[in-house]
Amino acid sequence: MISILILTRNEEQDLPACLDSVAFSDDVHVFDSNSTDRTQEIARARGAKVTTRAFDNYAAQRNAAMQLPFAHPWVLVLDADERPTPALIDEIARTLPTVAQTTAAFRIRRRDFLWGTWLQHAQLSPFYVRLIRVGHVHYTRDVNEVAEIAGDIAELTQPFDHMPFSKGISHWVAKHNHYSTREAELLASRKFVSDASLRQALFGTDFHSRRIAQKAIFYKLPGRPVIKWLYMMFFRGAALDGHAGIMYATLQAIYEYLIEIKSREILRKRAGKTL
Repeated sequence: MISILILTRNEEQDLPACLDSVAFSDDVHVFDSNSTDRTQEIARARGAKVTTRAFDNYAAQRNAAMQLPFAHPWVLVLDADERPTPALIDEIARTLPTVAQTTAAFRIRRRDFLWGTWLQHAQLSPFYVRLIRVGHVHYTRDVNEVAEIAGDIAELTQPFDHMPFSKGISHWVAKHNHYSTREAELLASRKFVSDASLRQALFGTDFHSRRIAQKAIFYKLPGRPVIKWLYMMFFRGAALDGHAGIMYATLQAIYEYLIEIKSREILRKRAGKTL
């Protein structure tokens, strides 16, 4: 048996289906960022244990949530718009009893959907560390947080599903407008771009360290929004996902453009230039 951790903030729409998908667990925790809707009421009515904490940043929120008194040594970490598939649940049940003691986490494929279409080709980061041995994770980065695992990371073959557009395009745009501001602040600070290593990006043995290095190098490139759109459309094959894939690639390019112009704005302010 595993514990479940669901992080929420005003998730009354998506939380019921998420809770339905983890009904197999006898230890479900909802870690809530002071929702103002019925999120906490729904969670308690479904038998989940609810803990609240004022949100400060994404890494800190997840680090605090991982300190909860879980009943089991393994925790499946989800957002309210995510659902483990029955095949994944079965695979977890078969795998954990024989897992090596050195294994501290599992990487799982996430399937993103847009208007009922799986973004099989367009999705940029399909693998996420979400099944974690308690006490073996520390999250870093204020936005688009990274899980640093103390131990080996294995992989599961079955996926979990993500509905990032369940609340509509406007909600996705508003959320990514906020994300782009935080990313721009990091970019303008040069906090992680200066650590870019081509060797780590290409040959790093750890998937997440490799991804961090790749992103740092990407942020040094000129014309990033156009490069990202071309990469998604023709290298990854977003066009093969049809209209949904083309729309997603375009939204991601716009998101990248917002990061770029916001970081430039920050730098102009610091230099005392006219906005």
